[in-house]
Amino acid sequence: MEKSYTKIKNTGIIIVLGALATISPFSIDMYLPGFPAMAEDLNTSISNVQLSLTAYLIGIAVGQLFYGPLLDKFGRKKPLYVGLGIYLIASLGCAFSQSVENLIVMRLLQAIGGCAGMVAAQALVRDLFPVTKTAQILSLLTLVIAVSPMIAPTVGGYVTAYYDWHIVFIILAVLTLLIWLAAIWVLPDGSAPNAHISLKPKKVYNNYLKVFKNRQFLVYMLVGGIAGAAPFAYIVGSADVFMNIYGVSEQQYGWIFAFLAFAMIGSTQLNHLLLRKFTSQQIIHFSLHYQVIVGITLVFGVYNGWFSVLGLVVLMFIFLTAHGLNSPNAAALSLNPFTKNAGSASALLGSMRMAIGGLVSAGVSLFHSSTALPMVIGMSICALGGFIVIKLDRRIPDTSHKTYEIEHA
Repeated sequence: MEKSYTKIKNTGIIIVLGALATISPFSIDMYLPGFPAMAEDLNTSISNVQLSLTAYLIGIAVGQLFYGPLLDKFGRKKPLYVGLGIYLIASLGCAFSQSVENLIVMRLLQAIGGCAGMVAAQALVRDLFPVTKTAQILSLLTLVIAVSPMIAPTVGGYVTAYYDWHIVFIILAVLTLLIWLAAIWVLPDGSAPNAHISLKPKKVYNNYLKVFKNRQFLVYMLVGGIAGAAPFAYIVGSADVFMNIYGVSEQQYGWIFAFLAFAMIGSTQLNHLLLRKFTSQQIIHFSLHYQVIVGITLVFGVYNGWFSVLGLVVLMFIFLTAHGLNSPNAAALSLNPFTKNAGSASALLGSMRMAIGGLVSAGVSLFHSSTALPMVIGMSICALGGFIVIKLDRRIPDTSHKTYEIEHA
């Protein structure tokens, strides 16, 4: 009976942690079908509207660096609640934006608030579950996160088509309020506040530097960050590629996005099973090998005009399955060496990943053209970059059973 209760309790915790982590994916995906309407309404170009996505990714990258020390010093919940409050206010600012410049600023603030959920969720996984289970729990978390791209663009497409793109941000604010309430009721406190942790810039920097110097963290942060940026190239370019180049409707785009999200959902569940027989390193090696091959095929196919919309979607589906395999394993291997300072490690991991994602999305926007080439080239470069990092450092052993604690400056 007690075991059954514990299982139900853990399931509830994982769902809420996943919901916290979905705040940013929902914020990224849900307004994508509205890009053409937003560009017209705000009297600007789609490439300028795309910069609001880049601003969001930059906000996540920068914001997470602040939340790491705050989560370690004050506990997991207080900084989380402050971040969610900022997100709610900025969401309303996005809803009532009358210019693309204002939208970009509000999206930046929205990201700074929303990223608290991402950092807190990963830190709580490290707090609440044994180190041998982190890859499996992160896979389950990724499953919850991966559901959002199936729902968000589809809902966003219908909202934009039948109502208005402003309503998308109202919906995001309401959903976040509900998640906030669930976090208050369901989540344990996690690691206790540590008053010895200093928030002075020099000491914060020194702690981050110690995390960064951990070789296992560095290697798998780079692998997960570079390869994991491939979906950002897809996300920032997909609305223009499918709606403007291939001529699909907002609703059809939402269903295409949902179908491609299923690639990551299925592979995260496959990863959960594969971890029973294979190590995280072995799974990462395999997934990057075939992702590079598929990526090269995508580039040559688009360049030579081989693909209809159906062919492009099928190849991208195969490509994106690798993300559900390499992302949770790389995250687990990055975080496993850390104990009490998991908040700082989680923040640095998330920040670096989003910084790389922001650069990739900016690159796709910068090289915007009348073809799908900027999108698929960006995706392929990310896969190849992760592949090169893992090949250059095959000497890193699996030290997931060891721990590494940051010394207080």
